[in-house]
Amino acid sequence: MNPEHSESGYEANEHWAKLPPGWSWTEVAGVANDSQDCVFVFNRGEHPVIVFDRDGNFLRSWGEGVFARPHGITIGPDDAVYCTDDLDHTVRKFTPAGHLLWTLGTSGQPSDTGATSIDFRTIRHAGLPFHFPTNVALSPNGEIYVSDGYGNARVHKFSADGKLLLSWGEPGSGPGQFRVPHGIAVDRHGTVFVADRENCRIQLFSPNGEFQDEWNGIARPCQVAFDPAGNLFVAELGYRAGMWPGTSRPSPNATGGRVRAFGLSREMVTCWGGGDNPTAPGDFFAPHDICIDSHGDVYVAEVVMSAGGNRGLVSPGCHSLQKFRLQKGDL
Repeated sequence: MNPEHSESGYEANEHWAKLPPGWSWTEVAGVANDSQDCVFVFNRGEHPVIVFDRDGNFLRSWGEGVFARPHGITIGPDDAVYCTDDLDHTVRKFTPAGHLLWTLGTSGQPSDTGATSIDFRTIRHAGLPFHFPTNVALSPNGEIYVSDGYGNARVHKFSADGKLLLSWGEPGSGPGQFRVPHGIAVDRHGTVFVADRENCRIQLFSPNGEFQDEWNGIARPCQVAFDPAGNLFVAELGYRAGMWPGTSRPSPNATGGRVRAFGLSREMVTCWGGGDNPTAPGDFFAPHDICIDSHGDVYVAEVVMSAGGNRGLVSPGCHSLQKFRLQKGDL
C-alpha cells in the first residue's frame, strides 16, 4: 500500500517496517528510537524487540523468552534500552544489543496495593514499586521515572543506578491522584508529564513530585512524548477501544484513537485520527505508544488485539505500527 498524505502535515505508512519472511507481531505495545534513529519495536509476538533502521530495514531482534508481557520501551541518550514488563512487575535495562544490565522490581511479585487484577478499579491503596508498571521516562539529569499504573497509582523516581528516591500518587481523581498513570515524559526543564489515562488528563509535576498543573479534555492518553522542537505529542486511546467492563463512551460521538500535538504555549498544533476508519492508514484503533525521531517523523504503536481486536471490533489485518513522515515545513 502506498503512503497516504494527510492534512495533519504527515505522510502515513502502515507498511513501513519490513519484517523478515514468516515473522509477525501479535500487537505492538511500545516503540522508541535511539540516537541513530534506529527504531525499537516492543511487541507481543515471538521476537519481542525488533530493531529497524529509519527506512524500515530489519537490523536485529532480541528478548526471546524474556518477557511476560511487553508494555513500554524507552531509550536513553546513551542508547540504553529500558523495557517495562507489566505482568512481570519489572523494569529492565539492556544494552542496545539486548544484554541485561539490571532489573528493578522482583520478577513475578507485585507490591501490595490491594489490587486483585489488572483492573485499576480493584486498587485499595498506593504501594511500593511495582504492581503492573507501564512506562519509563528519563530526566535531563539521568533520573528514572516509572509510571506504575494498572495495579498501583503512583510514580516512582529512581537514581540513574536504580536507587529508589521517592514515590508519589494515590488512587483518585484529585491533584496528584491517578487512575492508571499510563504514560510519562520529562521535558528539557525537568517537568514530569504523566498521562493519567482514566482521568482523561495529563498532570504536570516538579522533579520532586509536587503537583503543578493539569491538562484536561484528553481522550484517555496512553503516552506522551516530545519532538526535537519541544512540542508534546499525545497518543490518545479514545473511547472505542480498551473500554473497561461496565463503562461507556461519554457521548455517542466521542472520539476514537487519535494523535494530537501541543506547542510550547499549550496550543494544539496538529491532530489526526479519531477512529472513524480505524483500519485505514493514518487512523487508529488503539494508540498505545508514540515516539518522534530527530527528523520529526512520528511512530505510533497500537495494541489492537488486547484492546478489542480479539473480540472482532476490528479486522485481524488492522495495523499495529505506523510511521508518519513529517512533510517538510508543515509543523
